[in-house]
Amino acid sequence: MDRRKLLKNLGLGAVGSAFAFSNDSMAAGLNKETKGLPPLKITNVKAIATQPYGTELVVVKVETNEPGLYGVGCATFRQRAHTVVSAVNDYLAPLCVGKVADNIEDVWQMTYQNSYWRNGPVLNNALSGLDQALWDIKGKRAGMPVYQLLGGKCKFAVDTYAHAGAGTKEEVVENVLEYMEQGYRHIRIQLGGYGSTALSGEPDFKRNGFGHKDDNVYSPTLYLRETPKLFEYVREKCGEDVELLHDVHERVQPMDAINLCKELEQYRPFFIEDPFSPENMGWFELLRKQTSVPIAMGELFNNPHEWVEPISNRWYDFIRAHISQIGGITPAMKLARLAEWFNVKTAWHGPGDTSPVGHAANAHIDMAVWNFGIQEAAKIIRSPDDRVLSIFPGMPWVENGFMHVNDAPGLGVEFNEKEAAKFPIREVQLNNWTQLRKNDGTPVRP
Repeated sequence: MDRRKLLKNLGLGAVGSAFAFSNDSMAAGLNKETKGLPPLKITNVKAIATQPYGTELVVVKVETNEPGLYGVGCATFRQRAHTVVSAVNDYLAPLCVGKVADNIEDVWQMTYQNSYWRNGPVLNNALSGLDQALWDIKGKRAGMPVYQLLGGKCKFAVDTYAHAGAGTKEEVVENVLEYMEQGYRHIRIQLGGYGSTALSGEPDFKRNGFGHKDDNVYSPTLYLRETPKLFEYVREKCGEDVELLHDVHERVQPMDAINLCKELEQYRPFFIEDPFSPENMGWFELLRKQTSVPIAMGELFNNPHEWVEPISNRWYDFIRAHISQIGGITPAMKLARLAEWFNVKTAWHGPGDTSPVGHAANAHIDMAVWNFGIQEAAKIIRSPDDRVLSIFPGMPWVENGFMHVNDAPGLGVEFNEKEAAKFPIREVQLNNWTQLRKNDGTPVRP
């Protein structure tokens, strides 16, 4: 039975016929309009590593068969930068050359599952560089900034927070007051790098020849004792008009983290970040029942299975994924949309080991999603030097605490390969900030 007869038997009659005719006419018109125009194809994919300010950055450049049209994306995973470069150049490039650049979802899905085992940080970062570059190309072709393709602006700019970590409470307060004068309304406060002042003198594990000579020492006792004092002191000296954030960085035992959050309630933190390591996700339900402190989580997430259940159970208030670690703009938008239905806000990870291209991707998503919460703004975005600006013309900037992106088509960031080549990355990477031990030498997980 042909289509028209079937529609008539279903009682659709003339309406069905008109609908079928309309579709046929539309298809004919589209075919006529695109006839003879070759599809936009990917002709080259390459990873470029650079280190203009001490941190290894990886940028992926995707070139097309339209002269001069290319896109860039962030694939920075500084702890394994050389591996990401190899993953892009040796695996993604041969897979993607010849594919239609416009088909972002198709390219993402096929690349995502090509290695069979998936959701690891190396391959996700490689995939992110490709994905962000394709969105950059899409925006350039449309003559629009990427945030327009994601739904348009929900806000005029992106509210950010700055870091005010220091070795003493007095120094932290000085930093907070300075940031407040610059217009920041949200400031993260820390004692030491991530929490605690170090034990005085050489730790016992080093005196006993245990561990690596550059391993750092961490005292959970000092951290748990001094952090509430820090909040009390900052509130006393800086007042109630500033929002205070804090990062536990997963480095204390779950019950200690729960007690700390309860103790900090009185100081009204904007959020407490990463109270539990990914291995301790089962503690979130108990944490939610014990305290009203807003919780941010997700910096170490790579896999959707790590966030779907907690978000749907409303176990935290901010999803804090690292965009390149989860595979780029395409999955980040899906994550943001999922979180919206459960009133979980975004707070994308934005440290110094995110390239300016990656910060731009964060900001374009932030501009478009209704459930935006806050954005971390690294120093390279708050106060970039000439080296960074020469490599990444058009990069985002911060003014009065707000991050702005320029309205150039795409992500708005260009990439100067010649300048980037002046700052090659280290051949050997020893990122010892993760190598943390207790006094007896027990490794502490971030």
